[in-house]
Amino acid sequence: MDSSSNDAAKNILQPKVIEYDEGNEILRDFIPFIRVYRDGKIERLACTEIVPAGNDPNTGVQSKDVVVTKETNVSARLYMPESIKPGEKLPLLIYFHGGGFVVESAFSRIYNTHLNQLVKQANIVVVSVDYRLAPEHPLPIPYFDSWFAFNWVASHSSGNGEEPWLNEHVDFGRVFIGGDSAGGNLAHNVAMAVGNETRDDIRVRGVCLNHPMVWGSDASVDGKVIDAGIKEFMEKLWRFTYPETSGTDDPKLNPDKIADFSRFGCERVLLVVAEHDFMREWQLHYGGVLGKCGWKGNIEIMECEGEGHVFYLFDPASDNALALLKKMASFINQE
Repeated sequence: MDSSSNDAAKNILQPKVIEYDEGNEILRDFIPFIRVYRDGKIERLACTEIVPAGNDPNTGVQSKDVVVTKETNVSARLYMPESIKPGEKLPLLIYFHGGGFVVESAFSRIYNTHLNQLVKQANIVVVSVDYRLAPEHPLPIPYFDSWFAFNWVASHSSGNGEEPWLNEHVDFGRVFIGGDSAGGNLAHNVAMAVGNETRDDIRVRGVCLNHPMVWGSDASVDGKVIDAGIKEFMEKLWRFTYPETSGTDDPKLNPDKIADFSRFGCERVLLVVAEHDFMREWQLHYGGVLGKCGWKGNIEIMECEGEGHVFYLFDPASDNALALLKKMASFINQE
């Protein structure tokens, strides 16, 4: 892991917001994500390296970029394993990247590396969605983009969609939704939307939530006191990305406020948490709420000791990162 990756990994363990007085040209710093200038300029601070699609020399995985809709410029990166045979049908993972809704991309190096590894390990097809980012496109726009992308994928279930890889190689009876951090929040909300529909074009078997972004206004969760600085950061970032929100008790963020969690639209959930993740207590609380709400599925919780938020993106060759890949592959391929 290079020095810049080390810095990003350390900063994401202790995010903070700095607000400046009226005489400063900088209005706010949401460290380590984004800086806001008084004149409206936005500077993205982290994880901006974009890499092209193609054949990955380390895994043999193939990838290509596609346009989901020209109207909003939502696109995606598709991944397919090297060993796939003509007409072979594989499980599909629809994936949403993290970045606090303000940084990152489906085309970022760290996500390209992570998903190439996962496709190789699990022998699956992946659609990694490049939704629009706040503040230029504030929430709920990323929710709309994510739901549109899910339905675009589902439109291939008849074999007559516009993307040949999906028509030929996806088993639409074995579909999974996943994401990390803010992307985990998107994956959760897509699964909630799936649960509110009756459909026979696509079957969502499971949801993979890696360090998902869940939160609330409480000063303590299940007896654990929430750090005041982190609480302030989350409240201000959430309002910055979602100006029309009611606050951090918004049901799209706070699992306690979901009207009917029992309608969660999948059969199984893998919830991955890390010992030093600043959202860990809320993530575990999310798992507890889902497990007791009357939902008929099964939830598995994996905790990575000694690790911080999305550690595997910054150190993909570590023992814990490789163990996570193995767990995700096992979860997806479980019958």
